[in-house]
Amino acid sequence: MVNFKEDEALNTLNHSCAHLMAQAIRHLYPQAKFWVGPVVAEGFYYDVDFGDHVFKEEDLAAIEKEMKKIAKRGFKIIRKEISKEEALEMFKDDEYKLDLISNLEDGNITCYEQGDFTDLCRGPHVDNVKLCRYFKLLKHSGAYWKGDKNNKVLQRIYGVCFPTAEELEEHLKLLEEAKERDHRKIGKDMNLFMVDDLVGRGLPMFLPKGYVIWQELENYIKDKERKLGYQHVMTPCVGTVNLYKTSGHWDHYKENMFPAMEVDGEAFVLRPMNCPHHMMIYANRMHSYKDLPIRIGEIAHDFRYESSGTLKGIERGRHFCQNDAHLFVTPEQIKDEFSNVVDLIFSTYKDFGITDYRCVLSLRDPANKTKYHDDDEMWNKAENALRDVMNDLGIEYTEEIGEAAFYGPKLDVNVKPAVGNEYTLSTCQLDFCLPAKFELTYIDKDGEKKTPVVLHRAILGSLDRFMAYILEETKGNLPTWLAPVQVKVMPVKTDNEELMEYARQICENLEDRNVRVELDDRAEKLGYRMREGQVQKVPYLLVIGFNEMENKSVSYRLHGEMDTTTVGLDEFVEKIHEEIKNKVR
Repeated sequence: MVNFKEDEALNTLNHSCAHLMAQAIRHLYPQAKFWVGPVVAEGFYYDVDFGDHVFKEEDLAAIEKEMKKIAKRGFKIIRKEISKEEALEMFKDDEYKLDLISNLEDGNITCYEQGDFTDLCRGPHVDNVKLCRYFKLLKHSGAYWKGDKNNKVLQRIYGVCFPTAEELEEHLKLLEEAKERDHRKIGKDMNLFMVDDLVGRGLPMFLPKGYVIWQELENYIKDKERKLGYQHVMTPCVGTVNLYKTSGHWDHYKENMFPAMEVDGEAFVLRPMNCPHHMMIYANRMHSYKDLPIRIGEIAHDFRYESSGTLKGIERGRHFCQNDAHLFVTPEQIKDEFSNVVDLIFSTYKDFGITDYRCVLSLRDPANKTKYHDDDEMWNKAENALRDVMNDLGIEYTEEIGEAAFYGPKLDVNVKPAVGNEYTLSTCQLDFCLPAKFELTYIDKDGEKKTPVVLHRAILGSLDRFMAYILEETKGNLPTWLAPVQVKVMPVKTDNEELMEYARQICENLEDRNVRVELDDRAEKLGYRMREGQVQKVPYLLVIGFNEMENKSVSYRLHGEMDTTTVGLDEFVEKIHEEIKNKVR
């Protein structure tokens, strides 16, 4: 899906369309006042104060109608420069514009005029409103002025604009597809997880079927890690503030952490990351160079403060479970261990059919002393080491300044999901900083104490986000091994005891081979039960009639298919057992 913010031509067009919308709003609601109307990745929006008017869904259609009228009139969009004093006079009755103007430096201010409407703006814009005629207003929501919950709630109206009707139509089709793929909708339809405001925003709860998927992902990655020499641990979800002062999180990451809580005169905090706990596990005893590498893994519960506007189902929450690990290595082991992590990432992606991704070398911004640990020598050493390793391994990557962790550079593997914009799924970070902060050591071959290097890595990232990604990629049509219910058995007549007994026997045979099976014995029509099984994305729907009972067979329909296949019961049990065991996609 197109990123309107990054596409220069679309950015300009959508910025101009935001002004067209504002002009239409001014015509329909003369009392309206405007805050800001930027272009974002999904199109444009404008924050509007409608005064006493209570904004309703049907108002969007009225605004669209007026926008089309204005576009037909073909007003030229004219850039003008005015003094700050002129701007203050022009917008003297608009407290929002006055606030913007007061924060501008003295000198000329740019504004854009189209017909009877003028707005402050840096631009650029297209040269005529008729170029904005292919648009669609998508939705509206409340937004605090300046993002401050103590301020007034404005109406944020979103829209998109394209150069042609065909491009607009194609984009709207993609948006409809995105709605169907949205993991929040799929999660609701399949009864996988829920979020309740009484529990708290950004705190998802996994329901029984969703937790099955979660556990399968956990077992999958832990099995792969165990084969590679990882040792799994369990650590508490809280730590003392002093722990995070030692690690540097309190200085560089505090804004992303929940407030501290005091217990028995000591300050504790919910952990945002697991590295400090794992550092302490390493420090628990002395180590020789012969012990290294030490690979400590954990499926860990973490908590981070995210603003309410960024929360999105299980893709982005305030609580999540991270597939985390820390590898304690000698400098000579960095390349091999980093290579093993990369191999693990890519083999995992192959298992799940993930092909649309790119690698990013995330570096610090040297000018930002607040965000990053202030040690130029350490940063140069770490960044050069990671760059050299990635080059030696032949990894294609781009570099992005300002995206490193506060303690070191990292490889981020960004995926392009079916819905929305790309995000990071997997990461591997090179850290010379925290081992020194925690005074970690090992005895080298000459009997001297040395400081280990740490690789922080997450393969699935968080299990929550990974599940969201897989649900959207597959539209909930999960491979059989991952499906919460793998087989649903439906007798054609639920009031026939002999037929029901055979259906129960089928379920027992499948359960004996660790197949997740449900018996649908409700007194509903078969067609209704079949449709419900389709909505729940069950891979195998078994229809059991008298012929199947007599022949000791089953008739099954694969999800998304119309044809029915009949095979012997034993053959079916063996078939699905092998499919699950081999994790067939």
